[in-house]
Amino acid sequence: MSELVETLKSAIRTIEDYPKPGILFRDITTLLGQPRAFRRAVDELVHPYAGDGIHKIAGMEARGFILGGAVAHQLSAGFVPIRKKGKLPHEVVSIAYSLEYGVDEMEMHKDAIQPGERVLLVDDLIATGGTAEGAVKLLKQMGAEVVAACFVIDLPDLGGRRKIEALDVPVRTLISYEGH
Repeated sequence: MSELVETLKSAIRTIEDYPKPGILFRDITTLLGQPRAFRRAVDELVHPYAGDGIHKIAGMEARGFILGGAVAHQLSAGFVPIRKKGKLPHEVVSIAYSLEYGVDEMEMHKDAIQPGERVLLVDDLIATGGTAEGAVKLLKQMGAEVVAACFVIDLPDLGGRRKIEALDVPVRTLISYEGH
């Protein structure tokens, strides 16, 4: 195991049977509370895109706000929150996306992205990819060039990475866990 993987995995708490029986929930709030691990994760998310002309970081609710804000700061980029329906106060654009057991909607402010802006999507984890897929489609609908989608954790058995790559968006993850 590499030093990066060891640092990050040792900082992430696993909670069994949350939010339902049989699920191993990978909780990054413990990573966020450890300065060395948090900084390392942010640095690793930033590094490949430094000097790449990223205009905006789009972060998905809720942990994507924390990571995305830190990445935006490091890249001197703006930050765009992508939120669940009904949470933003100004005129929004929305898209429906698939959840494991149904459909939901996410929104962003209509004026958050200008056509042609280079955007990096950031979140803590990619599992089935439904939320990330919706976010990529929403950003592209607004004319963004989605440079990549970055996540701390990948759950490769659930296929989310392939779903995003099928949209011609490269995916970068720092660690992965087998299973779900």
